[in-house]
Amino acid sequence: MTISLRGRLPLVAIASALVLASPLAAPVVAQTAPKAQAQVDPEMRLRRIEAELRAVQRKVFPDGVGKTFVPEITAGQTAPTLTGTPAAPAVSDLLARMDAVEGQLTRLTAQVEEGQNRAAKMEERLARLELAAAPPPVESEMQAAAAAPVASLTPAPKPAATAPAPKPAATTPATAKPATPSATRVAAVQAIEKPATADAGSDEYMYGFRLWEAKFYPEAQQQLQIFVDRYPKHNLTSHGRNLLGRAWLDDGKPGTAAQFFLQNYLADKKGARAPDSLLYLGVAMVRLKDTEKACGAFAELAATYPEEIAGRIKTQYDNARASVKCK
Repeated sequence: MTISLRGRLPLVAIASALVLASPLAAPVVAQTAPKAQAQVDPEMRLRRIEAELRAVQRKVFPDGVGKTFVPEITAGQTAPTLTGTPAAPAVSDLLARMDAVEGQLTRLTAQVEEGQNRAAKMEERLARLELAAAPPPVESEMQAAAAAPVASLTPAPKPAATAPAPKPAATTPATAKPATPSATRVAAVQAIEKPATADAGSDEYMYGFRLWEAKFYPEAQQQLQIFVDRYPKHNLTSHGRNLLGRAWLDDGKPGTAAQFFLQNYLADKKGARAPDSLLYLGVAMVRLKDTEKACGAFAELAATYPEEIAGRIKTQYDNARASVKCK
């Protein structure tokens, strides 16, 4: 029995569409179907589709050979299965990386600008401190100190034995003849024992310290100046310069004291008493009623030696800082 194809063209078109669409539909179904369906064996699904296609071919082409379509997917060939999440486009990934690099560059630029700003402020504070090295009242104070009574610094076994006191290197020549110290003061100074150890530099410093501790400030100034001049590289030199400033400050000469404090800080910023000199430089400026320089000294101290003001000299710093109103 022969069946004409003239009246079956619509069926041929439908069958052709099924043949062409079936192998392409498999990946889509595999991609959108639920998780359980996506796990079905692709080989089994392909065989089922081919069986259904042969059934359709038998209906559409009952004459057999020559009227069928060969499937594009053959036995043994599996349909691709789409898994995972599609990767981001290359352009999107590149844009994200560029945004990250720009963010890092912005942060780095901000850090550099902050560092430059801090450096500028440090230089400004240092310049203000250097201006404090020559305050107006210094010269008159040094001249007055040179004319003040000074007892003998050389201890002698007999009270009557005195030696001429050496002139301090930091003072100007006296314009008037200094008054002779009283016998009582000479005796009191000579009663202070000068150490005699294997370290001559330490002996000179300790003698000056004992004079300062006994409140013989002019004598302490001269003795400490001797130590600083003779032993500029001694491990107690930072102590000596700082104590020399203290002797002038306690003697009521804040202008002269400020010179020695600033000199000690600038000469050796890592010295043992460099923080103390900055502290007392601020105190001297407060006594001179120079608020700007006092605040500059305290700010430099806080920026350079934060550990010191939080520990060893915290009480002195807090008291000195509270004595002046800084902006």
